[in-house]
Amino acid sequence: MAKQKSSYVCGECGYTTHRWLGNCPSCKKWNSLVETLEVTDPANKPAHRAKLEGQDFDSPEPLTLAQINPDESVRVVTGFNEFDRVLGGGMVPGSFILIGGDPGIGKSTLALQLAGKRSDLMILYCAGEESPAQIRQRADRLGVKSDKLHVYAETDVLRIQEATEKLKPDILVVDSIQTAYRPELQSMPGTVAQIRESASLLMRLAKQRNITTLVIGHVTKDGDLAGPRVLEHMVDTVLQFEGDKALNYRLLKTLKNRFGRTNETGVFEMTTAGLRDVPNPSELFLSGLSEGIS
Repeated sequence: MAKQKSSYVCGECGYTTHRWLGNCPSCKKWNSLVETLEVTDPANKPAHRAKLEGQDFDSPEPLTLAQINPDESVRVVTGFNEFDRVLGGGMVPGSFILIGGDPGIGKSTLALQLAGKRSDLMILYCAGEESPAQIRQRADRLGVKSDKLHVYAETDVLRIQEATEKLKPDILVVDSIQTAYRPELQSMPGTVAQIRESASLLMRLAKQRNITTLVIGHVTKDGDLAGPRVLEHMVDTVLQFEGDKALNYRLLKTLKNRFGRTNETGVFEMTTAGLRDVPNPSELFLSGLSEGIS
């Protein structure tokens, strides 16, 4: 009979212990340990691993450097010049990208417009915060039209994996990682364990199937990405989308990039038809300054 095992996971660094501590021994953060329940089988093996045994990804064979195809130079150009520039020339196939930002800042709009700009690519958009009808309305407003854009209203990452294996998209969008969950875990979506395990499966899916994966995440009131810090270590690229909602410009900053430079900043203008590139940011800021003076 399956038993429940309790552990405490640090929301900052992912440190795990079997008893609650006021201070995390790893990152020294106070009150960061959250209780997590995990179901185990009689053989003391996690139930979700026993369930997936024999159904998980193929185990890759070790390769020499000469056997590896150096395809990192082939990037997927999205058509958003500022987005491509921030990434270092476009998205690397099989890369795992995290876009963080405040709710309502335009992360979903950015992801949907990216999907619409490359109508020649197969794209799977997994929505956890909007219905397909709402996404269709947003797409119509943004002028996004593509016969290869598939919308899937699902947050179960195992079903997302099945749909991805069946469709074999070029780009996978998950909106958002805080709504994704693995049904074998007993914790609620958005908890440390769910975010960590969901991101782990999506990362393996991206790497072993060579699918560019774009994951949207929310930030806390302190401006940090919600969820465990280990999430930022797992992904290839961390992008921060920010700006004042009362104004019409947005900044996309590179906090981490395994395939390009960090501390790059792209500027967008939010219009009624969605986001547009701002190739000359000084012109935008100076116009806003002159309006404020007048």
